[in-house]
Amino acid sequence: MKIERIETFLFHPGSGKNLLFVRIETDEGVHGWGEAYVGVKKETIVEDWIKAMAPHVIGRSPFNIRHTGQILFDDFAIRRTSVEFLCAWSAIEIALWDIVGKIAGLPVYDLLGGASREKVRIYANGWWYGVSTIDQTVERALEIKARGFTALKWDPFPGPWRTFISAAEEDYAVANVRAVREALGPDVDLLIDAHRRVAPHHAIRVARRLEEFGIFCYEEPCLSDNIDLVAEVRRAISTPVVTGETLYTKEQFAQVFEKRAADILNPDVCAVGGILQMLDIASAAQPHAVAISPHNYNSPIVGLAATVHVSALIPNFLIAECFVNLEPACAEIAAPGLVSEAGWVDLPTAPGLGVDIDVEALRERPYRAFPHKDYRQYWEEFPRKNYVWGVADVTR
Repeated sequence: MKIERIETFLFHPGSGKNLLFVRIETDEGVHGWGEAYVGVKKETIVEDWIKAMAPHVIGRSPFNIRHTGQILFDDFAIRRTSVEFLCAWSAIEIALWDIVGKIAGLPVYDLLGGASREKVRIYANGWWYGVSTIDQTVERALEIKARGFTALKWDPFPGPWRTFISAAEEDYAVANVRAVREALGPDVDLLIDAHRRVAPHHAIRVARRLEEFGIFCYEEPCLSDNIDLVAEVRRAISTPVVTGETLYTKEQFAQVFEKRAADILNPDVCAVGGILQMLDIASAAQPHAVAISPHNYNSPIVGLAATVHVSALIPNFLIAECFVNLEPACAEIAAPGLVSEAGWVDLPTAPGLGVDIDVEALRERPYRAFPHKDYRQYWEEFPRKNYVWGVADVTR
């Protein structure tokens, strides 16, 4: 059996970013679905990588997954890794596992050692997109709780991402978290994402002020390019620190363990090189008592399915991500999708990933560029804007 065709699809879900799917078909008619992590405004770049890599993959056996990945790294990338290369390979790798599972008649997790759990816990993200006040954030958070989620994540900082911020911006972040905690009560886990925004002194000061709200974890307090900065924050606070969203290779994750920089890692199966690489990273983290909370800014179909299979396999799994803003559009093309309820996803039992996509429905929502963000008005209005953001008191 040989790989015969690789086809890419960019899908506009109406929120966040375009999604990039890949469909691989063998000469015997077995097909598999994969997905690549992409960034808004940069989705077509990764699609170009997949198209360029396809001639190196077509004609190979779908079973030789690890070898194919190594050959692409050696002979296509010329042993120069990049996030675009790894995102593209992730999509291909995931699709190959879907094919192999279908041929074997087994779910992917059963091919790789069997499940460690019956369900996978997920937290909601993407629910806060488009809010401009704390009152709106609280309203959206209450809607997520009403859906049964017991954990949610958001970025409480205002405005664009900058290394150095004002005291008013720190105050806003604290007031934001306070308001959500008071509205949701003590039984919902709050995950805070700092998005690599700020310098260590900002990250530490805000984290300490948030401790009274019982934060589940504090994600990406600083750029992980200099992992010493993340380690500095971890040593100074009591909230568990997460990093790994912008790390992609085993060599980079090795630095996290060496520096004792994180309690939790959040690699993305659609960005690090696929399912095997995720398992390698999780195995490396386990002896360091580091948990895995997979990042998943991908579809709630293929990306989440691959995440669920990995999460089912690894002993040091904690909780996985699900972007709820992508659900309505993706529900129209899933055939079938995953079964989830109250913040838990059932393990799919069908062969392969256990999900499929309606190609005709997929084609009905092709790529469309999202509007450009213009932050000039923000700089003109802050900090005066504090007084109209629905915050009664943002002073220290």
